[in-house]
Amino acid sequence: MSVVLYNTLSRQKEPLETLEPGRVKMYCCGVTVYDYSHLGHARCYVAWDTVRRYLLWRGYAVHYVQNFTDIDDKILNRAKTENSTMQTVAERYTAAYLEDIARLNVMEADEYTYATKTLDGIQRLIGELETKGYAYPANGDVYYAVRKFEGYGKLSGRKLDDMQAGASGRVAAEDSIKQDPFDFALWKGAKEGEPFWESPWGPGRPGWHIECSAMIRDRLGDTIDIHMGGGDLVFPHHENEIAQSEAATGHPLSRYWMHNGMVNVGGEKMSKSLGNFTTIRDLLDAPNGPDPMAVRLFLLQGSYRKPVDFTDEAIAAAQTSWGTLQDGLRFGYQFGARLGWADVEDGAFGDPAAMRIDRESEPVRAFQTAMDDDFNTAGGLAVLFDLAKDLRRTGNVITHTGEADRDSATLRQQWQTLVCLAQVLGLEAQPESGEATESGLSDGEIEALLTQRREARAAKNFAEGDRIRDQLQAAGITLIDKPGGVTEWHR
Repeated sequence: MSVVLYNTLSRQKEPLETLEPGRVKMYCCGVTVYDYSHLGHARCYVAWDTVRRYLLWRGYAVHYVQNFTDIDDKILNRAKTENSTMQTVAERYTAAYLEDIARLNVMEADEYTYATKTLDGIQRLIGELETKGYAYPANGDVYYAVRKFEGYGKLSGRKLDDMQAGASGRVAAEDSIKQDPFDFALWKGAKEGEPFWESPWGPGRPGWHIECSAMIRDRLGDTIDIHMGGGDLVFPHHENEIAQSEAATGHPLSRYWMHNGMVNVGGEKMSKSLGNFTTIRDLLDAPNGPDPMAVRLFLLQGSYRKPVDFTDEAIAAAQTSWGTLQDGLRFGYQFGARLGWADVEDGAFGDPAAMRIDRESEPVRAFQTAMDDDFNTAGGLAVLFDLAKDLRRTGNVITHTGEADRDSATLRQQWQTLVCLAQVLGLEAQPESGEATESGLSDGEIEALLTQRREARAAKNFAEGDRIRDQLQAAGITLIDKPGGVTEWHR
């Protein structure tokens, strides 16, 4: 079976057929770096990180490029407010984005590209469009002549005459210098006090849309396999990218276009004006804030193409679900030594890269069937929870009886399967502090501590007894108090 994905351009699911067999060139529209990243960014970049991870797991060589928009009116306005520079603001929030998104276990891109570092490519592309009759200068600006491109509107499905002017973000008064009010800016002439770059059309800076077209061409070539971004970018941004790139090269910009659903908060669209705007770091750093893996799990519970609603109840439920999955992922650390797994002391223990799982096993086949269908993460998670719940049940049996009810090899394969498949979704759990594969205490040292605990309890010094229990628990030792003052322990 092949991977099937929904293509916004064709409005249907299609098998993934890449330009080069076994290789995928992917481009993701990145953030405009003028503020901290918010929940909408979390939704977007967790979704595309998961797509990338799955394609890697399926054996594709993936080249993943993501841009930073570091030339923009919003950055300039923030710089003016802070009495700073556009570069300083952009650098600060680029670093903040990388910090915040890493907490959600989003892998770094193979390449990051920046508008400020692609000025030559941007100007070259504008020059080609002008030469071919798709662009024209006007009072220091350069505009794209939308009506010259026959396929305009094919991505969004909009008819040109039904569209609203102003897609470039320019004020209405400037429409008078355009040949058509629908035309959008490729180059903006410098205004007094604003940063600028020299160009054949005079000092200025690029428009937003041309930046991505030039960065894709610069890093990945004329045509890529998958172009990704938020659903709010379909029009005008991605529509304009297609018009620019395809007019210049004569080739399709991307074979597949993928877009993620938007974020609501409590049933309303997230926005600063509604007061429901939340950044990633505010969510994670709040008192009793959720585990980052619980947030990632929440984002994977539905289709990437559908809207998602952040509510306190939904995040709390995801936190509980993550607890279940986490118990399964930690099974090997807790019980591997007890089950006689010989490599529990190895540095690579628990590392999916060092694990070999049966690709023909029922859980793996079920996981792949789900994910092959337009990256159905909800179906993939169902497989993980079945594995995790079963391992947690076995862990309870071991804790209370001292013995597993299934053979060690089967449990090892089940645990490794869970760990490997969970990593494909970017869900990982490290052993708790002190939850080593061995406690570090000898049997004699454990028995000595148990004797001290019995003596403390006999003297009604229950605080000391609890302290010793906690000490042993931190060292990975589980105590089971039984009738008659007998205490059993297990690593």
